[in-house]
This record gives sequence, structure tokens and C-alpha cells, in this order.
Amino acid sequence: MAGHEIPEPADRKRVVDPTTTSEAADEARHSCDPAFQHGVVVGFDGSTSSERALAYAIGMACRTGSGLIIVHVANRLPTTVWAGCEPPVFVDVPDHRTEVLGLELSCADHLSEVSWILVERGGDICHELEEVGHEYEADAIVVGSTHGVVGRMFGSVAGRLARRAQRPVVVIP
Repeated sequence: MAGHEIPEPADRKRVVDPTTTSEAADEARHSCDPAFQHGVVVGFDGSTSSERALAYAIGMACRTGSGLIIVHVANRLPTTVWAGCEPPVFVDVPDHRTEVLGLELSCADHLSEVSWILVERGGDICHELEEVGHEYEADAIVVGSTHGVVGRMFGSVAGRLARRAQRPVVVIP
């Protein structure tokens, strides 16, 4: 089974009825597909290192018989909108790269032997990968290593995620 899913943006707030119980609120927050519970989460942005991480995650999901949750953390660029005398408003400009990645992944032959979904999030990559891992109760998070000056200066996503994650993190070079 192959396919992809692009959920609502992560920054959209859900309104919870105050008369509902906390169990109902938890169920509404964790309304992910049960077929992907205890699956493998992989960060994917189309780069070479994320492609290697995806290949490893596919093998891991096949070996364990679990689903694959492919996460693309979109670049949401704040843009200032000026409307005359009103104060400027910041608007998130969506990254359409997720749609392109979804189409590429749906045509990929190597994904045909595993059940997978594509989840789009916006925000900090480490936080969003860990959040998706928590929502799906993932057995592991797989990411590619970061090479370059930015990773050395500010710390790589893989290193930060390995330090803060509450589940196993596999870093693929």
C-alpha cells in the first residue's frame, strides 16, 4: 500500500469542548492512523543524506513489519503584510516542496513493499520529528547526518535530536 497524507498545519489550533473528558481530548489530539502506530519515523527533505536515511528506514520498517511515517518539515517563511495604517501582519508562506516530494515518493518503486504516509509539519525540525514520533508512538526516528558549516556552527539536527528525543534515534551518515 502506498500513498501520502498532508495533514493540517501544525500551528492550527484545535478547539476542545470544555465539557469533554481529558481522555476524549487526548484521543482528539492523537487522531493518527492506527496502522502506523509503533512505526518508523524518518525525516525527509529530498537531500542525499535524507535519501540514505529513507532507504535505511524502509529496510527497518520491512524487517519489523511496521509502517513508515515520512516527515517533511516545511520551511514556513514569515512574510510581512502591510495594510495601510494597520500594523504589519506576519503570514506563513507554505512550502510547496512537500507536494513535490509526495509525488516523487508515490512514484518510487522502493516504497512499494512497505505501508507509508507523508506528514508535513512546520517549525523546528527536531521538535516536529519528536512530536510525530510521540503521536505515532514510534519505535525509532531515522535521520540523515548534516554536513557543512551550518551544522558545525549551530549543531546538527541529528545531534540535537539524539540529545533530546524520548525514543531511539538512528543517524545515517
